Amino acid sequence: MQDIAAAAEVPKGSFYNHFRSKKELAAEIVRRYGAATEFGMLAGDASPVGRLRAHFVAQADRTRSTGVEFGCLLVTMASDAPTAGEEVRHAVRETIEAWTDALAAVIEEGRQTGEIRPGPSAREVAAFLIDAFEGGALRGKATEDDTASMRSLNLALDSLQR
Repeated sequence: MQDIAAAAEVPKGSFYNHFRSKKELAAEIVRRYGAATEFGMLAGDASPVGRLRAHFVAQADRTRSTGVEFGCLLVTMASDAPTAGEEVRHAVRETIEAWTDALAAVIEEGRQTGEIRPGPSAREVAAFLIDAFEGGALRGKATEDDTASMRSLNLALDSLQR
């Protein structure tokens, strides 16, 4: 907290004027991270798989810009959620659900156009893509490989195409 207060150039005690606890701050960080996620690429003119890939490239670039050693904020907070408390866990869950919904709509469109093969529900496939990407991000964090998340995601996307 001291580092955050110093960076904001405010007294440490003023933190508690805005947040009741560190857990509340952590939940707000997750919510803002989710709100800042770039979903615009999912609505473009490219093919559904192309839009999915572009979206995840933007996410990988976002993570890479903070340094592979830190990894994706969502992965970090999700892995800390069991000990961080219900408010953080709820914020992580809401962020993942919104992400899943956005991806599922594009997957469904890809199925309607015949680009994406039929199979499990679009929400299940969306969750699988997130898991592949975030699992790769976690591996990349551990191995200092900033290409791991996209390598996993590209394999997953390639397996969906007809």
